[in-house]
Amino acid sequence: MNIYLMRHGEAGFDAPSDQLRQLTSLGKSQSLEVAQQFLVAMQHMDLVLVSPYLRAQQTWQMIESLCQAQPQVQVLDELVPEADPAITRDVVVATAAVAKANNVLVIAHMPLLGYLLAELVPGQEPCLFATSGIAEIAMLEKPQLERRASPQMHF
Repeated sequence: MNIYLMRHGEAGFDAPSDQLRQLTSLGKSQSLEVAQQFLVAMQHMDLVLVSPYLRAQQTWQMIESLCQAQPQVQVLDELVPEADPAITRDVVVATAAVAKANNVLVIAHMPLLGYLLAELVPGQEPCLFATSGIAEIAMLEKPQLERRASPQMHF
């Protein structure tokens, strides 16, 4: 099984609450740009786990068209920024097992994603994810970080 951890795209701050922050135009385009770097995986995604926050939902809407299969999509409260990474790891792995998923996309937030990566890959230090950044993890006998991608900087 492969797990793809993705941080939501860039979001604005003009919202009544953190949960309702929306993607900016740049956030939308960067999400699609980075997801296209994982095009083969996106085409074969069979499970998508998304935070209930609006910006994560919008990130999924931006990249959904890349999926050739019709992945099962679940919104999980365990994917909010302040969630416990150990509990989130257990929920993600269990949900993937029940779904018999081979390719799982998780769209969530910092700081959770950095700690979740460390929970999934023994020996991996928590790290930062740029907005729209993706990390691919091969869940082998000894899970390993395969690759990471972030959006290009545009000036």
